[in-house]
Amino acid sequence: MGSLEGRVAVVTGASSGIGRAVAIAFGQAGASVVLAARHREALEEAAGKVREVGGAALACAADVSREDDVARLFAAAVDTYGRVDILVNNAGVTTSQPIEAMSLETWRQVLDVNLTGAFLCSREAFRIMKAQSGGRIINMGSVAAKVPRPDSVPYTTTKHGLAGMTHALALDGRAHGIAVSMLHPGVTESALAAKSGRKFEPGELMKAEDVARVVVLMATLPPEVNLYESTIFPLSMPLLGRG
Repeated sequence: MGSLEGRVAVVTGASSGIGRAVAIAFGQAGASVVLAARHREALEEAAGKVREVGGAALACAADVSREDDVARLFAAAVDTYGRVDILVNNAGVTTSQPIEAMSLETWRQVLDVNLTGAFLCSREAFRIMKAQSGGRIINMGSVAAKVPRPDSVPYTTTKHGLAGMTHALALDGRAHGIAVSMLHPGVTESALAAKSGRKFEPGELMKAEDVARVVVLMATLPPEVNLYESTIFPLSMPLLGRG
C-alpha cells in the first residue's frame, strides 16, 4: 500500500462498516482523517481507532443531507488541517420494500442521503480542490448499480444516479487536477447488510477491511492517474451469471 502522509481525507458514513474501515486504513497510511456521521458516540470511537494506528483524526457529527452540516464539516476540515485532498462519499441508507407499499417520505430519505448528500459534499470538495489545483473524490457505489436486488427501487436508483454524477464530476474535475472515481462493493459486513434482513452463509459477506484496501489503492495512485471504476464482491456472489 502507498503512503498518504501529509494528505487530508474526509470520509462520510465513517462511524461504522465500510466508512469506519476506510478511515482506519487511511490513518494507517498516514493521513489526517475527518470522520463524518450522524452518531457522535460511534464516530468518536472510530476516530480513536484512527489515532491508535498512527493517523490524526477529527470527528465531526454531520448529516450529509443537510446543507449547513456539510458546509460546517468542510470548514472544520480546512480550519483544522488547512486543506482537503481526498473525499470519500460513503454515507448511505437503504430500504427493502415493494414499491407499491413505499411512502414518498421513504423515497426522499434514501435519495437525500445517498445522492443529495454526495452532491453537497462533492460541491464543497470541488470548491476547495479547485483552489488547491488538485484532489480526489471516491464515490461508494454498489453492485446494485449493475444488478439490483428485488424491492430496492430507491437504493438502486441512487446508485445509478451516483454513477452518472461520478462521470460528470470526473469530466468537470479533469482540467483542475481533480480525479473522481467510483467503487462498487458487493455484500459487505455493515449496518446495511444487517438491515436487509437476509441470512448470510459463511463466505457470503466481505470484510469491510477488504473494501477499504481497494479505497486506499485508489487514493494512493499518482495524482495524474485515476482508477475510474472498480467492482469488488465475494467470490461466491452470483453476480456474474448462472452456475
